[in-house]
Amino acid sequence: MWGFFIALEGIEGTGKSTLLNCLAERLEGLGLRVVKTREPGGTPAAELIREVLMKPGLQLEPWAELFLFLAARRENTYKVILPALREGKVVISDRYYLSSLAYQGFGRGLPLKLVSRLNKFATGGLKPHLTLLIDLEPSEALARARGRDRFHEEELEFHRRVREGYLILARKAGKRVRVLDGSLPKEELVERAFKLVEERLKEKGRLK
Repeated sequence: MWGFFIALEGIEGTGKSTLLNCLAERLEGLGLRVVKTREPGGTPAAELIREVLMKPGLQLEPWAELFLFLAARRENTYKVILPALREGKVVISDRYYLSSLAYQGFGRGLPLKLVSRLNKFATGGLKPHLTLLIDLEPSEALARARGRDRFHEEELEFHRRVREGYLILARKAGKRVRVLDGSLPKEELVERAFKLVEERLKEKGRLK
């Protein structure tokens, strides 16, 4: 049986990593085999690319930035995500292809159609069964964010463009992308996210 693919999206500081770990624990408690991954990252090569992309103070031309993300995504997709899905596992990824549309498309101003086409090549057309977008006002999200990387150094207006891009993409995607209120208490956010995941798993015949 083919597995189930969940992606978590949102601007910096929305709590994706925390939600990923909580969902994985809940799903493993139901007896499902879960693989956790992240973007950029997931493989040794992709983690090295991550070091470049996140390095504070490093200036990257927007297309170069996109191509690095796509290279890391190709590695992660073909070496981690697809093998796990073929084994019938649940894969949860901290970010996937919508990040490039939001950050490099809406944030950097690269043409969305071309970014989408390049993404399709990098992923082989693979899309998550469910994407959970954690939405939060940028100033609040950045105040929560731990550590500093290149994206934390961006001006607030950049993160506002990214957030608006995410919301536009979510409206166009229908039920494949569900928006969660990132200002909710952690326990309530996790519960709402889990119910959405549980609902889709039942639709796919993975849970009774």
